[in-house]
Amino acid sequence: MARAPSICGVVLAAGASTRMGSDKALLPWPPATSARAQHTFLAAQIEALQRSTDLVIVVTGANSKRLEPLIYAAGGFLVQNPTPEGGQFSSLQTGLRDVLGRGRDAAMVALVDRPPALPATVNRLREAFLEHVERGYWAVVPEYGGRHGHPVAIGREMISAFLAALPTATAREVEHANQSRVAYVKVDDPRICLNVDTPQDYARLVSERAGER
Repeated sequence: MARAPSICGVVLAAGASTRMGSDKALLPWPPATSARAQHTFLAAQIEALQRSTDLVIVVTGANSKRLEPLIYAAGGFLVQNPTPEGGQFSSLQTGLRDVLGRGRDAAMVALVDRPPALPATVNRLREAFLEHVERGYWAVVPEYGGRHGHPVAIGREMISAFLAALPTATAREVEHANQSRVAYVKVDDPRICLNVDTPQDYARLVSERAGER
């Protein structure tokens, strides 16, 4: 029997957050505990991935010094993208190189610009990945309402494909080029495809969460 892959969590948090006007990684989450500084999008993402991975790496950019205390307090590991101006794909490549450098051969990649996926979703994606990798798949992508989202679970072959791509490529292009090796798993979790780009987006999210109580 093949050895199960060793999975490392990766949170991409190097963006400049220009449309938000402040670092999205530091947005309070959940809002009800916003007075506690450690409860942020970033801390919540780290905590969510820690339940299903061996360790969690956070890829930072020019915001490294600002995020460093939060990352270490949450039990994460920091790697800085030396060229964050290259965009999200350059941060993904930076994180995946670090995954391999730490002796792991799979990754679960999340974005910092949204609340974390529900615990049941993260667990389902891990289990689906372990099942599908045995059948020759390279990645598992969650799907909600016909839309794909994050976190995505990727094995060594897809990691290699991402790292072999040109810096000008996008993750979507690499995924589509290897689509026959990607399994799409339906989940009941709208957070997986939610983007929070502006203060209005965040205010709407907070309002919707308050309405759920």
